[in-house]
Amino acid sequence: MRFIKALESALGIEAQKIYMEMQPGDVLRTYADVSDLERDINFKPETSIEAGIEKFVAWYQEYYQ
Repeated sequence: MRFIKALESALGIEAQKIYMEMQPGDVLRTYADVSDLERDINFKPETSIEAGIEKFVAWYQEYYQ
């Protein structure tokens, strides 16, 4: 829901949601492990989901007008 709320906020509209039971292939939670990336190239992501989506939406709207 955090991702959807961030999209709604960036777009200024409320998503039309249809809630369903878990589907085959759905996962309850996922976690990215970037420890190899941090170790190998000294990179640690710092952009929040909200900030990243906001920047992406701004770029997309500008690019595709």
